[in-house]
Amino acid sequence: MIMKKKALVTGGSGFLGSHLCERLLDKNYEVICVDNFYTGTKRNILHLLDNPYFELIRHNICFPLYLEVDEIYNLACPASPVHYQNDPVQTVKTSIHGAINVLGLAKRVKAKAFQASTSEVYGDPTVHPQKESYFGNVNPVGIRSCYDESKRCAETLFVDYHRQYKIPIKIARIFNTYGPNMHPNDGRVVSNFIVQAIKGEDITVYGDGSQTRSFCYVDDLIDGFLALMHSDDSIIGPINLGNPTEFTILDLAKLIIKYTNSNSKIVYKDLPSDDPKQRKPDISKAKKLLNWHPKIDLETGLLKTIEYFENLIKKPSVFELKKSSFSR
Repeated sequence: MIMKKKALVTGGSGFLGSHLCERLLDKNYEVICVDNFYTGTKRNILHLLDNPYFELIRHNICFPLYLEVDEIYNLACPASPVHYQNDPVQTVKTSIHGAINVLGLAKRVKAKAFQASTSEVYGDPTVHPQKESYFGNVNPVGIRSCYDESKRCAETLFVDYHRQYKIPIKIARIFNTYGPNMHPNDGRVVSNFIVQAIKGEDITVYGDGSQTRSFCYVDDLIDGFLALMHSDDSIIGPINLGNPTEFTILDLAKLIIKYTNSNSKIVYKDLPSDDPKQRKPDISKAKKLLNWHPKIDLETGLLKTIEYFENLIKKPSVFELKKSSFSR
């Protein structure tokens, strides 16, 4: 009998984590999902709870974990400005203490460790598109710094544990991702626009809408996670994962109004501090080393995401933002 590999997914009930848990189960893994439900929700993983190879543990990753696993995917951290700015000190602790605890576990059980990093390490880039060799343009004391800088520090920790203790690691720099299981109140542009359009509210565009983003559908991103995790141990990253097709925020708003058949109007507000003007990944490294590139176009992905939110909006309770469950 072939033994199943056992994977730990921190932040496993969140947007990306829930999709990853499901995919790993489909690939014959045993999956341990760890989450404290600050931004994640049990709704995302309810359909997995009856699976005998899925285990849910409520735990704050700022505290050590003692488990026996083969692979660790560290996704635990608030990832949208609304959430990570709500408690910036705890955001820093989650990224840094969480990385230390994950790496300590990996060292003890000799597991491979995956760090879900972010394109935010590039800050407001002066290089376009962004390659992994670009060191970034980050304000260390801005309102976004708690997330940007703590993710940069987590990358440092992963690489230094690899150098010093020979732990096998993988680092993915994730660009804007969207799809089902996004929190409706997370403040991200895709979820914001879709919810506003479905409810017939004004769509809020910050600045003049000329700032650009590239949007990767969640299924493509999870493909990238697994391709990186199962690549040769010499490939540690960081590697950009995202869709290099670029859209202005204004164009995105217009597309969502069209696909939702909404009567919403676009309104303009001041651009938040340190908001990047451009964000687009150079994925040459992912194509070459992982044979990975996104396959789902924006129209297809948006229609799937809109359908998800249309069903979700029928349940008003999901719009209540939960108070922090972080330990102080």
